[in-house]
Amino acid sequence: MKQTLEVEGREITVSNLDKLMYPEANFRKADVIHYYIRIAPFVLPHLHNRALTLKRYPDGVTGQFFYEKRSPAHRPPWVKTAAIWSGQNEGDIDYTLANDLPTLVWAANLADLELHTSLACSKKPLCPTMIVFDLDPGPPADIVQCCQVGLWLREILEGYGLQAYAKTSGSKGLQVYVPLNTPATFDATKDFSKKIAEQMEAEHPGAVVSNMKKSLRTNKVFVDWSQNSDHKTTVCVYSLRAKQQPTASTPVTWDEVGAALKKKGANRLAFLAEAVIKRAEKLGDLFAPVLDQKQKLPR
Repeated sequence: MKQTLEVEGREITVSNLDKLMYPEANFRKADVIHYYIRIAPFVLPHLHNRALTLKRYPDGVTGQFFYEKRSPAHRPPWVKTAAIWSGQNEGDIDYTLANDLPTLVWAANLADLELHTSLACSKKPLCPTMIVFDLDPGPPADIVQCCQVGLWLREILEGYGLQAYAKTSGSKGLQVYVPLNTPATFDATKDFSKKIAEQMEAEHPGAVVSNMKKSLRTNKVFVDWSQNSDHKTTVCVYSLRAKQQPTASTPVTWDEVGAALKKKGANRLAFLAEAVIKRAEKLGDLFAPVLDQKQKLPR
């Protein structure tokens, strides 16, 4: 069944609002759309003018999914796009730009549960504005071990005069972002992040691994530096994740990271959609500095 929503003067056709996107949580497509409407003031600045890869779950989190880099041809005429060169495709790809609430609602109606963005702005796609370290725990390790690694990482970065900000992946790990917002290249940020990961592995060989081989990750935290690439994307802050429950990638303070480590409480850093909205409304956007804080990549 199709309906029409009016969002900021745009008429958007929505359908199957009662379809269960997260069956265990009884979380419907209508709830997904409602979440993105309410979190929009906080997520839209982080999506602005960044190439968006849609990750669509037409049958919910228990069904098949697919990535969609090229903006759908059936998009409304007011959805903005950015043409970005793809060496793999030997041509430009027109990426969706989720610069406003109507586009966010339109994408949510396409069952785009997860928002994956570039680390660079679309106007300068080869110039990252930030560095990301994706801390991925190898079972039986969990986010508690990621907290320890994250605190070690923060200390190392401070030694280089860099401030860093943490967010949950919304899945099982922790992600640490270093805002730059000064001239940089992906070659430079990847090289820097790889060296930091290797340094951490050398200092904490029993807890950290920098090699991508999954066989090496058992009960260790993989410090994934490889996301710092022009052809890769990272889940956007405040994005829902396609797990059994509607968790979201949530900015956290370093005090919260330390408390989760001290209490060994993995559940302390698991936030469902409603909790993410309430946190943002109470605390503001803890990830705002990533958008404009200027820091130079060390030589």
